[in-house]
Amino acid sequence: MKKSFLQSLGPGLLFAGAAIGVSHLVQSTKAGAEFGFGLLWALLLIHIIKYPFFQFGPRYAAATGETLLDGYRKLGKGVLAIYYILNFATMFTIQAAVTIVTAGLASKIFGFTNNLVIWSAILMAISIVILLIGKYKLLDNLMKYIIITLTISTVAAVAVALFSSTEAFDVIQILPSGSVEITFMIAFLGWMPTSLDISIWHSIWSVEKSKNTLTKIKPKDAIFDFNVGYIGTLILGVCFVLLGTLVMYKSGETFSNKGVEFASQLINLYTKNLGDFSYVFIALAAFTTMFSTTLTTLDASPRAMNRSSKLLFDKKFKFGYWFWIFFLFIGTIIILQYFLANMGSLIKIATILSFLTAPFYAIMNFLLITGKHTPKEHQPKIFIRILSIVGIVFLIGFSIWFLTSI
Repeated sequence: MKKSFLQSLGPGLLFAGAAIGVSHLVQSTKAGAEFGFGLLWALLLIHIIKYPFFQFGPRYAAATGETLLDGYRKLGKGVLAIYYILNFATMFTIQAAVTIVTAGLASKIFGFTNNLVIWSAILMAISIVILLIGKYKLLDNLMKYIIITLTISTVAAVAVALFSSTEAFDVIQILPSGSVEITFMIAFLGWMPTSLDISIWHSIWSVEKSKNTLTKIKPKDAIFDFNVGYIGTLILGVCFVLLGTLVMYKSGETFSNKGVEFASQLINLYTKNLGDFSYVFIALAAFTTMFSTTLTTLDASPRAMNRSSKLLFDKKFKFGYWFWIFFLFIGTIIILQYFLANMGSLIKIATILSFLTAPFYAIMNFLLITGKHTPKEHQPKIFIRILSIVGIVFLIGFSIWFLTSI
């Protein structure tokens, strides 16, 4: 019996679930609110620039049956050690950034307490229970319905906003100047559609999917699955920029850096256009989007640290995955205690770190997919190779521009 289209999808939608979160709900709406349509060029460009490096994750996993981390080990123990240090240095901040946004939404929707550290602890505890009970299979199935719900609600909100708008908006594109605007754009690009290390997570999920289904995924199918998720993140990114523009641009209102206030503003973006009747549906859609990101990051970072630990130290850790999950849980709570007052700063730090580490992942993924460790027949064609080289130059150049402009 032939699998249904939805059943055939998997890691690509997990990728979308991890990607469609802070970058879309927070950064894209802010881009629209502050620059109107002016940064659409940056949104489209960064999706093109990053595309090859994200695609190399599922491509390599399908071609070799291994994760990118196994490939990094083959490139040299030093390469894997650099990843290990980078991931350890950033995973707590990234988890804290996505969890605090989810906590803000939960506090707004469910009440109970306004203490976002308590909400963060509750949400991560629920995520751990889901991963403990359902493991990869539940995560894979859950994500399909979350992404469908979010897509329908977001596209509907944009359509209504467009039809009800009487303003004539300027579509002239803007190149930000000044340290504040440049910092925002780098943060915007850092997690748009997401950080490049997610390519490693994608390869891990691809290998896990093969184990669960007991079937070897063909490279062609893996790339198709990825493309569905990637195109979805692009469309929704544009949607959130449009929403920010249509509802908040030149309104005099700016987004708050405080979790609960930001959550209220975000939900109002939808309900203002669709009507108060849609509050519950929209609020839950926004919450499930961010919860999916919290859940996928809590699953993926420990998987990556466990696998890289095994490869680095040539030793299998029996409960390594669970050790890293609880270590990440504790580290995230500690960070939130210090950054609770300023969610905006936390997100900005996480996104800038992601952008500045992007050249490393881009170069390593390119060397791996075009080198001797990937079978020739599964290596990318000349167009993707050229796009990769252009992308690497762009990412390095933009990072230097940012560091010399702040």
